[in-house]
Amino acid sequence: MAAAAAGGGGGSSAALGDSGAIDYSVHEAWNEATNVYLLVVLASLAMLVYARRNKRRIMRIFTLPPAAEAPPEPNFYDSVKKVRLRQQLEMYSLARKYEQQQQQPPKQTESVQLSVE
Repeated sequence: MAAAAAGGGGGSSAALGDSGAIDYSVHEAWNEATNVYLLVVLASLAMLVYARRNKRRIMRIFTLPPAAEAPPEPNFYDSVKKVRLRQQLEMYSLARKYEQQQQQPPKQTESVQLSVE
């Protein structure tokens, strides 16, 4: 580009000063600006790729630890699960008691029969 501008092929009279020399400060500023923009774009792309690969690690930074967060009221589904578990345990214990009662009376009836005879 500089060779074309020096050869007069550029045709821009705004870059020419009073003495006819080309003012390169505009070109240097443009080059520096495009370099900065290029670095910003590359850094943004690199951060985007890093964020996609390490999404869980990044989200862990912004989430509160579970010990610090105390819910003011219990979760409805957790309470339903606890009630259901309690019901299942009660039913299991009732079934065990019923099975024990079913197994014990024949022994008692035999002992009663023996005592009657």
